[in-house]
Amino acid sequence: MGLFERYLSLWVALCIGAGLVLGALLPGPFALLAGLEYASVNLIVAVLIWAMVYPMMVAVDLGSLKSVGQRPKGLIITVVINWLIKPFTMAALGVLFFQHLFAGFIDGTKAPEYIAGLILLGAAPCTAMVFVWSQMTKGDANYTLVQVSLNDLIMVVAFAPIVAFLLGVTDIAVPWETLLLSTVLYVVIPLLAGVVTRSALIRRGGEAAVSGFTARIKPASILGLLLTVVLLFGFQGPVILAQPALIALLAVPIILQSYGIFALGYAWAWAWRLPHRVAAPCALIGTSNFFELAVAVAIGLFGLNSGAALVTVVGVLVEVPVMLTLVAFANRTRGHFPA
Repeated sequence: MGLFERYLSLWVALCIGAGLVLGALLPGPFALLAGLEYASVNLIVAVLIWAMVYPMMVAVDLGSLKSVGQRPKGLIITVVINWLIKPFTMAALGVLFFQHLFAGFIDGTKAPEYIAGLILLGAAPCTAMVFVWSQMTKGDANYTLVQVSLNDLIMVVAFAPIVAFLLGVTDIAVPWETLLLSTVLYVVIPLLAGVVTRSALIRRGGEAAVSGFTARIKPASILGLLLTVVLLFGFQGPVILAQPALIALLAVPIILQSYGIFALGYAWAWAWRLPHRVAAPCALIGTSNFFELAVAVAIGLFGLNSGAALVTVVGVLVEVPVMLTLVAFANRTRGHFPA
């Protein structure tokens, strides 16, 4: 492991602090950067995520994708956890905390909006960052691609009905521009670029050339992650500093859900004796969230300054530190899975 990888948690902590400080000292420039978006997708963050995803896509071997169907267990775990368990456990945690445990510490009129925000996060599995987490756990690039693609297809037909059922409303306006743009930006374009790059490298020097290339661009991928953290915390710095106690309360059910869903997926994969390069991404996919979609729907349904929108933003802020701890745990427990 290089210097960046070995002390990644430290760099992330420093970037969180830097983002909060810069967001408070330079609100104008950060507001300008935050405004560079289309269909609720921030274009600067999109470029940084693309930089993180691209190295993983170079490792994708399209010729071997057909063999993924011969190993359906990882796909079954992903689908069941993401669509039959996760949205409902998130809703249950929302009710438990905001209608009961935290009822005396929050504005009671905001409780339904906070629960709605949690539901939106729980019903939107990750599209982009899961490629980063998979790469950091040495996951199977081909299998991860199929898992994410299957989730995206299910999301098109299942997201609105599940959210409508849990929120008790029927007029959910799915922001199709956000959904489609994110899929194109985070899956299609990096995949095409990766396939072209891989083909050129294979012609030049075989698999050794591919390995050498991905090793050289890995620092850029980690730098993209760190800059993303700075921007996300810079964008929301004023909100965090103005309401630190509320932010902490909103983060509690999100953190519990993240660790609980990961534990379920990881234990299930271990019980089914899946290899670690499938088991780790399988559990991490269910843990990570498609925050662009959740934020966009929250704003569309409840408004920019609503409790639902605030919860989805807190989900963004919590995700990176939590996911890094889970990546570290997955890497330390690699030996408990079949080779």
